[in-house]
Amino acid sequence: MLDVQDVSELLALRGPEQEELFARARLKRTEVFGAEVVVRGVTEITNQCRVNCEFCPMRRDNTRANTGFRLGSDDLVDVAAAIKASGIDVVFFQGGEVPQTTRVVGEAIPRIREMYGDDVEILLNLGNKRRDEYEYLREQGATSYILKYETSDPRLNEEMRHETLESRLTCLQDLLDLGYRVGTGSIIGLPGQDLRSVARDIVFARDLGVHMCSVAPFVPAPDTPLAGHPGGDVELTLNAIAASRLVQPDWLIPAVSALSKRAGEGQHRGLMAGANVITINFTPEEQRDRYLIYGRERFVVKRDYATRLITQTGLTPRGSVFLGQPVPEAGDRA
Repeated sequence: MLDVQDVSELLALRGPEQEELFARARLKRTEVFGAEVVVRGVTEITNQCRVNCEFCPMRRDNTRANTGFRLGSDDLVDVAAAIKASGIDVVFFQGGEVPQTTRVVGEAIPRIREMYGDDVEILLNLGNKRRDEYEYLREQGATSYILKYETSDPRLNEEMRHETLESRLTCLQDLLDLGYRVGTGSIIGLPGQDLRSVARDIVFARDLGVHMCSVAPFVPAPDTPLAGHPGGDVELTLNAIAASRLVQPDWLIPAVSALSKRAGEGQHRGLMAGANVITINFTPEEQRDRYLIYGRERFVVKRDYATRLITQTGLTPRGSVFLGQPVPEAGDRA
């Protein structure tokens, strides 16, 4: 089993050794998943957030200056219909951390499940909530949840998010206890990080027992305290993807859009480094332009781009890996 020192050494590789690392990661991915990429369809449901993260343009202090939006339950059902029409069976809702999303999403889920004949994965990324809210969403039919801790360093986490790491971990444990397929992840390039810090993030996720894990390069965004901070190292991020695949071969690991924002071929290289998820954006255009996750000039993954990208890597698209599997016990991986 790889430890923090082992992972730190993998993160430092460059040149031919880095390419060998990527090849090892691809081999592990193929052993578990075959030559396939899970395709998700996402819609962003609100740009309002109660948290004041140092790196995010939708932080609480920016709320008054932003043009806010919040989709309703009917809107979510309409977007889910478009996702279904595209042949995608992972419906993904994400948004800023506000309590109102619980009821809006909860009311939409049964209608979406009915539309799909119950053959759908409902994936959420809506931030910290009370356990009873997660339980309500689970009862309504949500199956998966992503809650990134961004960094497993308690001091840095509080500096960046102005909330405790412990509060995040409590929510992650609640989600696991309730039978969700759970994802987490980190940002690479935050102030004060080093290789061991990134390595600890990966090993920490394995020890949590989650089913999905992502790494994303930091993208400096305007109107944030970190606007002038350098962007995250793409090579380090790619190594972290490959190391994650070796640490936990059965994880779902996305090639995130931030890779393409930081480097034009970033998502392609992410798949070549062992990632196995691509997320296509279905947010209605008017709202999509207001979802300022990396500022107004973010990279939006559309269907044609994703299809081209998957073809270029020699992989084939597939649906959810979780459908038809038994509900996991707390902490069990897929």
